[in-house]
Amino acid sequence: MERFSVVPPSPEPLMRTAVTAAQDLPIQQASGPALSEQVEEHGLVFGGFAYQCRIVRQPAPLTEPLLLLGGSSQNRYSWQGHERWLSPLCTMVTVDLPGYGSADFLPARYDIDFLADAVAHMLVELGMPRVNLFGGCFGEVVGLRFAQRHPSFVCRLLFGGAAKRLPDVYTEAVPRLTRALELGSIEEAADGLVRLFMSNPEAGRVRKHTAVARLLRNQFLTQTPDEIRKAVEHNTRLITHGCYRPLPVPRVPTLVFTGEYDTLCTPAMGRELAATLPGSLFTTVKEGDHLVTVERREESSDLIGRFCTDRSVEGLPYCNAVERM
Repeated sequence: MERFSVVPPSPEPLMRTAVTAAQDLPIQQASGPALSEQVEEHGLVFGGFAYQCRIVRQPAPLTEPLLLLGGSSQNRYSWQGHERWLSPLCTMVTVDLPGYGSADFLPARYDIDFLADAVAHMLVELGMPRVNLFGGCFGEVVGLRFAQRHPSFVCRLLFGGAAKRLPDVYTEAVPRLTRALELGSIEEAADGLVRLFMSNPEAGRVRKHTAVARLLRNQFLTQTPDEIRKAVEHNTRLITHGCYRPLPVPRVPTLVFTGEYDTLCTPAMGRELAATLPGSLFTTVKEGDHLVTVERREESSDLIGRFCTDRSVEGLPYCNAVERM
């Protein structure tokens, strides 16, 4: 049985928002003239913890804003490579929640509910009453809890590399990785994290596998002491509080997908999650593993964009069959 800890009382959220930067960038839609998109950065405070979000505004959106919640090692800039395909469709929002990226350190006693409520706080501050929500890896954990606790915000749900339980390979690896990080054995930890997140090359052909593995390892090797401290606390948070609660989920269009060779959150685990979500679809992306949104950036962007604009995701050349759960 999963064990959940109660978050100690915290101060009332401070409703402070600051636009810290803005710039105009040209974008080109598939057809029609170029439009102008505005990039903004906002600083916010929730429960006494400062955090930041990034907005790429689309003045002529085809659908509701898209909120992208990435994995624990991603930050609000990790989705810039997807903007060329997604920003012509809608406003994009990314965020460093408390405890992640450049946000304030968040003690592990603050659980997933706190992070989900921080997402709601951000959307209230930004004046976004309805969004399409994508959650990848750890982003799914926060995103699903947000949808359960704040269903009125959600138009559509998309989850990638997702599961409703912590993978055994993760719970087995956490003590070793945490110990290595605490001892300063960064290379050992980096090698372990690459093995955890990426599939065995013998599992099947994965696009850009070698290049992504090299980039991932370098990212781990160059972590700052603050990032390492947050990574250790993140693992403690997940092990302590768990990743799933069987609460009601809003009945909205929902898509779950992962790479066909994902060995962390396997396709079977993705189907298990999809089966708990009303009327959801499930598919796997060909030649991808857990980091499919990096390995197949254009294809994953196309899949997300199609679903958010109510276009069919059936019969796509880069996906296996779509399953209706």
